[in-house]
Amino acid sequence: MKAKRIPERFCLGCQESRPKKDLLRIVRSPEGEFSVDVTGKKAGRGAYICRSMACLERARKSRALERSFKSPIAPVVYDMLANELKGLEG
Repeated sequence: MKAKRIPERFCLGCQESRPKKDLLRIVRSPEGEFSVDVTGKKAGRGAYICRSMACLERARKSRALERSFKSPIAPVVYDMLANELKGLEG
């Protein structure tokens, strides 16, 4: 029997490939709104980070999310993402 392939994605914070289930998807909707996609099925452009504040901060500092989405991201969006990440962690 063939082993099932596990999809992997690249974390923008720590720059490591990890299984898709271990990462958190951040999505920009067609309307331009940013949100955390827990299901992984929302419509829009997605980027992945680990489920840790350290990776979010590294991605913010290196502007990796802005490069991935090819648009500037307001500081309010980072605060909203941090609050949602804190809710998922604990």
